[in-house]
Amino acid sequence: MRILLVEDDARLSASLAASLGDAGYAVDVVADGEQAELYAESAPYDGIILDVMLPKRDGVLVCRTLRARGLTTPILMLTARDAIEDRVGGLDSGADDYLVKPFALHELLARLRALLRRNAPSKTGALILGDLIADPATHSVTRAGQPITLSAREFALLEYFLRHPRQILTREMIESHIWNYDFLAASNVVDVYVRRLRRKIDDPFPEKMIETERGLGYRIRAMDTRERGTS
Repeated sequence: MRILLVEDDARLSASLAASLGDAGYAVDVVADGEQAELYAESAPYDGIILDVMLPKRDGVLVCRTLRARGLTTPILMLTARDAIEDRVGGLDSGADDYLVKPFALHELLARLRALLRRNAPSKTGALILGDLIADPATHSVTRAGQPITLSAREFALLEYFLRHPRQILTREMIESHIWNYDFLAASNVVDVYVRRLRRKIDDPFPEKMIETERGLGYRIRAMDTRERGTS
């Protein structure tokens, strides 16, 4: 999952970016409102963490502008202001949630997961396809009841697949969601990670879920009941 972090406090942004990276997110960091608008409209972000007090354009104006342009990406707003009118103003500008500084890191991560959970079919946030279950909150993965250990990047790749089941994902789409702008992608990095993921979630099981669409990309799917009966 790819996150845009908009924060002008260099120490805080570095700390948050590192923590988000450790949690498996790809993170792009910008420090002012003008950059925030440019980045938000140039890449398919899954979520935006947006500070209110920013140089050039404040976060409330940035949020209102992005919503007016049709951007629906979940936005978590950060601010040192804790007055009710400030929180209302942030939410009325189009933010999905509001967190007052100082905050605990685990609360920010929980609120971010809650925003990203909106597109998950399970209310618990678990992503389920066939006998494969992945929980973004704990990074736990099981298939047919068997636990599977994934690295943060492998989990990010699996999560992206599971949020787009049966959809062909090109290598470019995968790169843009799993790695940030600072990452200089090797020509075969996506293929390498797909192979690693296959070894863990496919090789030990008779039914293979990750498919290669030659010349196009990859997709994940589970065989449905009718397919089982005709195979």
